[in-house]
Amino acid sequence: MAMLDSTIANLALEAIRSDLAAPLSSVQWVATGYLIALAVSLPLTGWLGRRFGDGRLWKASILAFVLASIVCALAETVTHLIVARCLQGLAAGLMVPAGQAVLASTAERRQLGRLMGIVGFAIALGPALGPGFGGVLIDTGSWRWLFLINGPVGAAALIGAARLVPPGKRSSEKARIDARGLMLIGFGLPLLLYGAAEIGSSTIGMLSLAILVLGTGLTSAFVVHAIRTPDPLIDVALLARSGFAAPVVTAGLTGAAMYGGLLLLPIYLQRSLGQTSTEAGLMLMAMGLGSACILPAAGALTDRYGPRGVSLTGCGLLVIATLPFLTSAAIALPAIILVLVTRGAGLALAQMPAITAAYNQVDETRTADAATLINIAQRLGGALGAIAMVAVIEQFGVSTSATVYQIAFGALVVMSFGALLAATRIKARGQDR
Repeated sequence: MAMLDSTIANLALEAIRSDLAAPLSSVQWVATGYLIALAVSLPLTGWLGRRFGDGRLWKASILAFVLASIVCALAETVTHLIVARCLQGLAAGLMVPAGQAVLASTAERRQLGRLMGIVGFAIALGPALGPGFGGVLIDTGSWRWLFLINGPVGAAALIGAARLVPPGKRSSEKARIDARGLMLIGFGLPLLLYGAAEIGSSTIGMLSLAILVLGTGLTSAFVVHAIRTPDPLIDVALLARSGFAAPVVTAGLTGAAMYGGLLLLPIYLQRSLGQTSTEAGLMLMAMGLGSACILPAAGALTDRYGPRGVSLTGCGLLVIATLPFLTSAAIALPAIILVLVTRGAGLALAQMPAITAAYNQVDETRTADAATLINIAQRLGGALGAIAMVAVIEQFGVSTSATVYQIAFGALVVMSFGALLAATRIKARGQDR
């Protein structure tokens, strides 16, 4: 559900913009606000997991996610929808790393890559099949059904979790929350990203610049605080390990390429190629299927050959699969489908081994902190990638659409190449932590 709602909403941006009579610069916060909220609640995962148990946290966050989805479906204004999406993102920010922490704490390290690949396949089915189904819902019904479908899915998950998901261990000591750290990161990240989005989508003003500076200052203060305090909200000292930092940076940059592409591609397909929501959804389904089909093999290859080579291969495919969109010539439909399948496979091969490599660099007592940092990197990268795409479209307008899309896809190539460079620093198989 978390992955589906982080991708399928991008398909609905044009329908939401038309239905709620709002500009793209406002509607994009339906997607970006969700990712920012994810990053804001992620730091709480470690503390809540220690306080209540990872399994209990996972179940509670699913319930909150479903309730927020219903509120999204009932939204009557774009502001109402953005607020509801932020609530949904807060719940998803707890749900995703809590589930990963349950897996990482119970799996054997030698099988972690294969396990992540299998689970990743199940997760990827949502964004793989969702866009096609979502496009039909938008064209035949309403974008509101994209959120209502979380009701039965969430109910099924809660029924299954009651018997199948262990509650998790509570800390023997009374877990104390780092309130100062929570305040710094809770205000710093949203202000930083909001300021960047405002500067990117409009002219630079004193207010947007002040928000960006304030957000940057608060986020920097959080990092300094987390290093100095004995019991931080997030153990950012893990990033001092090159073996951990490199895969986290790789995951962040592939997240930027993924979410930036997921915002840009539906707009490109609908505005530039004149496709309907259903047609654009089916095209995005090709990308999702590329990820879903390759993930189990990616897990097995990671366990056998190590994460660096697999991640490098994926980053290379991601660069190659973005380059065709830089041409001004029309791309044939079969070629676009092939490129999107390759792009999906590249994302899976790039990101999943990097995440596995990061987990392999920490012991079991640090898995919650590792999960938090990995997910923050992915969501922040995703938010910045989406903001960059909107900034290009808003700044250059749609009058020179071919040039706009070339610039936007060029930015995606830069992000993908950055991920490739970061992946070269991932430790090879057999290297010490």
